[in-house]
Amino acid sequence: MVKSVEHVASSADLDAKLEKAGSTLVVIDFYATWCGPCKAIGPKIEELAKEREDVIFLKVDVEECEDIVNKYEITNMPTFVFIKEGKVLEKFSGANYDLLLSTIQTHK
Repeated sequence: MVKSVEHVASSADLDAKLEKAGSTLVVIDFYATWCGPCKAIGPKIEELAKEREDVIFLKVDVEECEDIVNKYEITNMPTFVFIKEGKVLEKFSGANYDLLLSTIQTHK
């Protein structure tokens, strides 16, 4: 089965996905449908999800999940949040693919 980026529907959905992930690195992409940089990096994240079986990629639409946006203090899009065992390890804003790769390498 080819892995893909999973969309998060709600806080409860995110909590369940994070719990299921266990000690696997989770990368959450906070995006908006109208955000140009989000659209630019989106396909690259889809490719990465297929290549990296050892990382779980989630997408959160900032328009649909305001409670999650507030919880993680998201102010810019895209913002990437790196979580392992329920703890936020790091986060950064901007469609920086090289930084995304190096941060994954650091935490996986």
